[in-house]
Amino acid sequence: MQDSMSERTKRSVINHKVVPYLFIAPFIIFFVVVYLYPFFKTIIMSFQRIDGPNHITWIGISNYQKLFKDRNFAQSLMTTLRYAVWDLIILCSVPLIVAVILNSGYVKFPAFFKSVFFIPALTSTIVAGIVFRLAFGTLETSIANRVLALFGQKSQDWLMHPGTANFVLIILTLWRWMGVNVVYYISGLQSIPPELYEAAEIDGASSLQKFFYVTLPGVRPVLIYVITITVLGGFAMFTESVALFTQKYAGGIGRTIVGYMYQVGFYKSNLGMASAVGIVLLVIVFTVNFIQLILMGFFKKEN
Repeated sequence: MQDSMSERTKRSVINHKVVPYLFIAPFIIFFVVVYLYPFFKTIIMSFQRIDGPNHITWIGISNYQKLFKDRNFAQSLMTTLRYAVWDLIILCSVPLIVAVILNSGYVKFPAFFKSVFFIPALTSTIVAGIVFRLAFGTLETSIANRVLALFGQKSQDWLMHPGTANFVLIILTLWRWMGVNVVYYISGLQSIPPELYEAAEIDGASSLQKFFYVTLPGVRPVLIYVITITVLGGFAMFTESVALFTQKYAGGIGRTIVGYMYQVGFYKSNLGMASAVGIVLLVIVFTVNFIQLILMGFFKKEN
């Protein structure tokens, strides 16, 4: 009897140790197969020349040397940096202002306006790109050129010049993703205790002072998250660029670093060079986000 009870106890202990690992096994397998293995494989491929499945040559840092000498890479990187900076400035500030207005209680039917702002995020990127390509077309009858004509300005070839093309790309991104960030900010604003605003009013704080000393500290965790995903989205932007400028990228206008990686990897069949681009992009995004988290005080211990 005692032997059978001890065996049951051992089995119970073993089950308690094994069962948790069985539950997390699907996630671990998925993470290893989909994320971890491709990551290390990409690092290895960046040091190789791949001419086919059975024609792989180790070439060291040659891909990186060629990469930093390529003018197209430099142009694509600068396009991405300009876009990421403006994306960060606009998509982190404008949605916050809109969220504060919608959460203020002075706007009627706030749920309706939240839905209106969020709908573009559900729209197909390709459809949105085609619509914006027509709206900012070269014809005088395009919507953007008609607006310029109302102010006595000449028509523009919006997608044929780096400055205006970047402007259109930013407008497209702001239209698509502003509603998502508005929802994030509203969730942060609603978590701020009303007592803090009441105390600020008793102390005679103005609306601007309440915004800087109550609202901003209250939404700080959400702000850190929004900045992080905006930086990541800015550097990883590809679909909007392809939809707006097509895959040819005349003169390199509108080509981002991910678009350059796509062209090198699939059009030129240089997977080694494309892997090197991916690693460089990873280092840039990691560095920028790490610096941003330090500046935002993410790693400081709260007392």
